[in-house]
Amino acid sequence: MNAPSLARAIRAVMLTAEPTAKVMAARDVVRRWRAGELALVFDVDMPDYPARPAKPELLPPAAMPKRGRGSEHGRIALLHALAHIEFVAIDLALDAAGRFGAQMGRQFIDDWLSVAADEAMHFALIARRLRTLGSFYGAMPAHDGLWDAARETAHDVAARLAVVPMVLEARALDVTPMTVERFLKAGDERSARILQRIVDDEIRHVRFGTTHFAEVCQMREESPPKLWKMLVDRHFRGVVKPPFNDSARRSAGLSREMMAGVACL
Repeated sequence: MNAPSLARAIRAVMLTAEPTAKVMAARDVVRRWRAGELALVFDVDMPDYPARPAKPELLPPAAMPKRGRGSEHGRIALLHALAHIEFVAIDLALDAAGRFGAQMGRQFIDDWLSVAADEAMHFALIARRLRTLGSFYGAMPAHDGLWDAARETAHDVAARLAVVPMVLEARALDVTPMTVERFLKAGDERSARILQRIVDDEIRHVRFGTTHFAEVCQMREESPPKLWKMLVDRHFRGVVKPPFNDSARRSAGLSREMMAGVACL
């Protein structure tokens, strides 16, 4: 009997809406791929939009309620927002592997499936913490802008790498350490440890992005800094601005010289 295709397995996870089921399915796809139980075959397209649960209610970013700063409710709201980011990140990583894996090859697939497994773990950790604090994922609205980057860059692997890992995930390297400090000052060491684990993993995720972006630039005979600036200008609906976590960015392959081309310093 022929092994199921990797593309069909990835698509099935992306079309799984219930959060716990999606986490389990994402982990299972990675396990089956590593065990050689999925064929390196891309015989179906990735969905334009992944399945989403009924809750949380998804709102435009401008319509999101303000989070209270310093209060326990504000910290729970922040954890909920981070849980949603990690939930969407599962599909972002899977989509990269399923959409661009045929052209980019096995190492690309291995890397982005490992990212999907990490994001599933991150979501599960935050969702469990929310329950410990008397809340749950879906208890509050979440913004619906996170998938825009995937739609905007669905046509080009270089654009996807330039925007998702090298801009959006890299931003987590800048802001999460400050969030860790905020939780530590509030005496919430458990949440702080979860967030520190996430930022440590994000360095590796961004490094995957910079490494594969450099490979694409080499294939296309393009300058990485110039192509990155062009793609960010064209496809990122925002501003790349300081403060930057220079040490984490350097570890992830984003030097100050690279940043100078895209950042509003």
